[in-house]
Amino acid sequence: MYKLSELNQICSKCNRCKLNEGRINVVFGEGNINTDLMFIGEGPGSNEDRLGRPFVGKAGNLLDKMLKAINLTRSEIYITNIVKCRPPGNRNPEESEIEKCLPYLRWQVKIIQPKIIVSLGSISAKVLIDDNIKITKDRGRIYKKGNIKFIPTLHPAYLLRNPSAKKDSWEDFKLISKTLKEIRSI
Repeated sequence: MYKLSELNQICSKCNRCKLNEGRINVVFGEGNINTDLMFIGEGPGSNEDRLGRPFVGKAGNLLDKMLKAINLTRSEIYITNIVKCRPPGNRNPEESEIEKCLPYLRWQVKIIQPKIIVSLGSISAKVLIDDNIKITKDRGRIYKKGNIKFIPTLHPAYLLRNPSAKKDSWEDFKLISKTLKEIRSI
């Protein structure tokens, strides 16, 4: 089995899809590798590509505030994306790009072994939970696959464009906190 650092090295040299042609950095993921809680977005944006870190722009700042509201910090979770390279113009990743990158994500999950995965946004929820999921309708529920509980929620970038949806995400984050406490008490 790979170590996360070895997988990161392999991923940093990846040229399996066309996204590698325009990237500055592979945005592998970061955080606590011994966590029960993993957050997975769809793909890096321009700030993430420039810095090589996930969720560092305005959406990342909002995510940090949301974590703080449930008494968590980035250092307590692991955060990554479905694809590790920025899609041009911040477009959604294409199915072929997702397929090429998914083995890296599967290895990350296998190494970290989270008990809860929070899918941030529609693309992440469709890839991780169910292709038919509707994020605005199906968010805030727990879906169990194997030993992992999945909780889909709205992407922080969506919340920046639609501030009235923040109340829904607050309910989701309270569910995340409650579920994490339940898991830690077992």
